[in-house]
Amino acid sequence: MSTRSQTRFTPGEEIDAVTQWSFGAVDARAARFAAKAKLQEETADIATAEASRQAGFEDGFAQGHATAILEAQKQIDEHIRTQNTNNAQQFVKLFESANAQLHASEQTMAQGVLELACELAKTIVRREISIDPSIVLPVIGDALTMIVGDGKCARVKLNPADLATLMGPIEAEYPGFDLKLSADSEVRRGGCLVESMGAVVDGTVQKRWMRAVATLGMEVPWDIHEGAEGPLDE
Repeated sequence: MSTRSQTRFTPGEEIDAVTQWSFGAVDARAARFAAKAKLQEETADIATAEASRQAGFEDGFAQGHATAILEAQKQIDEHIRTQNTNNAQQFVKLFESANAQLHASEQTMAQGVLELACELAKTIVRREISIDPSIVLPVIGDALTMIVGDGKCARVKLNPADLATLMGPIEAEYPGFDLKLSADSEVRRGGCLVESMGAVVDGTVQKRWMRAVATLGMEVPWDIHEGAEGPLDE
């Protein structure tokens, strides 16, 4: 079996006509492809730009929204702080007012209690004076110690009722003094006036009472109604 290599050429007699090859069709397709590619590229660029713009818009919106929320929160916090400060100040004022009113009420109550205690003390003292006139003896002794030395003369004035009862006990109680006892109706029972060398010690009940209540910061007279004590002052 023989192998035949054959190269085929088209004989000239078989060629009817020859047409010159033109690249126009290829060039047109290439131009259209290039235009389409350019359009796609421009479209992609536009889409990219739009996406970038949209992303920027969203970022800006988000940032603006966050800033607005932060600012609103600051304003709310400031309002709450201011409101709390105002409430605290109002509470302090209210507390101070209530405390002042309470203090005033306490002062009024305390004053009333002291006045009541004074009235009770007066009743007790008057009763003691009426029962035991000798309670004036320590008062006379204190007065003599203040203004008189041993052996010196002193005048002691007493209520007539007290003098009648206490003349002997006074002379026995203070034998070292030269005492001149005298009755004075101006001196109320339970009190005395001691005079020596121009010095006078007021040991009357009224004076001693005023000194006692003064230590309490009060000014409560012994007699509210003059002459209301009856036989205790006679």
